Amino acid sequence: MDWGSDPHGTCYGETTPIFDPTYWGSGASKSIMQVVGEVLGESKVPITAVNITQLSLYRKDAHTSIYKELRYNLTPAQLAHPRSYADCNHWCLPGLQDTWNELLYTKLFFL
Repeated sequence: MDWGSDPHGTCYGETTPIFDPTYWGSGASKSIMQVVGEVLGESKVPITAVNITQLSLYRKDAHTSIYKELRYNLTPAQLAHPRSYADCNHWCLPGLQDTWNELLYTKLFFL
């Protein structure tokens, strides 16, 4: 539903990330991030926080959908309607965690 599609839909077939810079997913709270920013801003030591939840929400293509490991092969009918087994709450495909690691590496060694 966050992506403007059917509220009863699935992650199946979602392969493009969200490019809208104003997008804010329902999984990341603006008010909590504001509080975090204010608290960290009071520190005498510079602290940077990256909201990886919001960063991750841009990657609808990184939801596991049909790609999680199962003990059996899925039928074509199951692949077309993965609602009962697709895990749309976690980002487990390669790529997303690599983004977090690259941001951390850059912050540690270049900024």
